[in-house]
Amino acid sequence: MSKLDELINELCPDGVEYKELKEVIFSLKTGLNPRKNFILNPEDGKNYYITVREIIDNNIKWTSKTDKVNDDALKLINNRSNLEKGDVLFSGTGTIGRTAIINKKPENWNIKEGVYVIKPNQNIIMSKYLLYVLNNSNIINKYEKKIVGSPVKSLPMKDLNRLAIPIPPLPIQEEIVRILDTFTELTAELTAELTAELTARKKQYEYYRDKLLTFDDSVEWKELQSLAKFSYGHTAKASTKGSARYIRITDIGADGNLVKNNEKFIDINEENKKYILNKKDLVVARTGASYGKTLFFNSDKPAIYASFLIKINFDNKSILNRFYWHFSKSNYYWDQANKLVSTGGQPQFNANVLKVLKIPVPPLAEQERIVKILDKFDTLTNDISKGLPAEIEARQKQYEYYRDKLLTFKEKKA
Repeated sequence: MSKLDELINELCPDGVEYKELKEVIFSLKTGLNPRKNFILNPEDGKNYYITVREIIDNNIKWTSKTDKVNDDALKLINNRSNLEKGDVLFSGTGTIGRTAIINKKPENWNIKEGVYVIKPNQNIIMSKYLLYVLNNSNIINKYEKKIVGSPVKSLPMKDLNRLAIPIPPLPIQEEIVRILDTFTELTAELTAELTAELTARKKQYEYYRDKLLTFDDSVEWKELQSLAKFSYGHTAKASTKGSARYIRITDIGADGNLVKNNEKFIDINEENKKYILNKKDLVVARTGASYGKTLFFNSDKPAIYASFLIKINFDNKSILNRFYWHFSKSNYYWDQANKLVSTGGQPQFNANVLKVLKIPVPPLAEQERIVKILDKFDTLTNDISKGLPAEIEARQKQYEYYRDKLLTFKEKKA
């Protein structure tokens, strides 16, 4: 029997009492928005203005992009928030549910209105225990039902105050915190090792990709207009239902594969059937921050590509689609793309740009050999169901499962 089991059997054999948050804290407050109170980033601004963006992995992390306020504004904000060591921060608007603990009294930062500050009564609930509870899947499911607003979502403070959470005796809280701190540290170390390995593999992949795409003078580089034809996509209003997926710029992942969430659909008809994608087709984003990203469509399900995409049609007598896709992720491609793109207003990467982009044209057998090698690297580094990314995800899920199990108690009957 573990120490935690012994403590539970000794101190709460009949179950753990659940209490509303307001019963175990001194206060639930918030920061302050500028409005008529102060301005962001003044010349004398040297203090950090913390929003949900700066609450990352249960810590407060500011960057060069974090807004700043001056000393007068800092005092105004603190008159409302009264931040102190041991307080727990909780993001209540926008991205809801990010948490952090204040480990020392803030001297050069404070919070915006959408960040809540919770002051635990340490005689009843430990700050670190509360942080772990607020990240428990069962508790998240409870407060998510109270979220309101559109498009900006929020969890009203009154509903957070009424959130029922388990309150075991302090010795049990201490043991749970000790276990989860240890497990968190081990998980972080393992994840860091796996992430470092994944980063190394990606660099190795990029190195070999560019090396494999380096050719001597026997291989000719040709402009794309001599190898392919281009066709713009279909303009339509998409919905959550339809006979075909509607592929948009946002559906092209950073790795050049199809994103699997936030899918939109349309129905196929006589007007749009010419925009249907076949398996192994290529489409490239032609505008915005995603310009130049190329998708290798590898799905058996019907799909239609949107107007901000351009389909690249090779006859495959000279160039394999998959070879071009690997090339589109290389430094050789992006060196050209970044010079050719129109930067006036929204970046434009249209057919006029594509047609003058140059690509190496080795024999098809050599293209097939290169594709076979690079596909293996791509699977290892990018496919979430295989290789290191899956291992990283498995570690995180293991931690979440263990955390939720430790924070699940039999409720004491009144």
